[in-house]
Amino acid sequence: MKRAHGEKLRLCDALEKIADTLPAADRLKCIGVANAIVPLLRNIHRYEETVIFPAYEAALTGSDANLASTRRLRAEHVEDECFAGEVTEILLAIGHGETVENAEAVGFMLRGLFESLRRHIAFEREHVLPMIGVVDAG
Repeated sequence: MKRAHGEKLRLCDALEKIADTLPAADRLKCIGVANAIVPLLRNIHRYEETVIFPAYEAALTGSDANLASTRRLRAEHVEDECFAGEVTEILLAIGHGETVENAEAVGFMLRGLFESLRRHIAFEREHVLPMIGVVDAG
């Protein structure tokens, strides 16, 4: 799990760097991130949903409020993957030389994704991992 979080955080850092350098972002970096983002998130989400979340749910006392947390986290996975698809399209366009007409809007979009990913990781580190006996100091 620590490796998965590290990979997602590196992705967030890459998205942040691109957002900070718009409209003159590194085209090759945009293509590289675009090609990695959806497969990376899908693989990590699959792992979380098949290994981490069932362990977390088993560790809970059966409270509906606690089970609602994993439902929310699963919903965030769907939202993040959809958002990542949209970000991929924009990054590929930039990478292939399209002009960034509205750098502020594109930057806002990138920030929306990486901030959501960072919040998700923070919740898992603070609530999910300690319940299943995983110590992840970050």
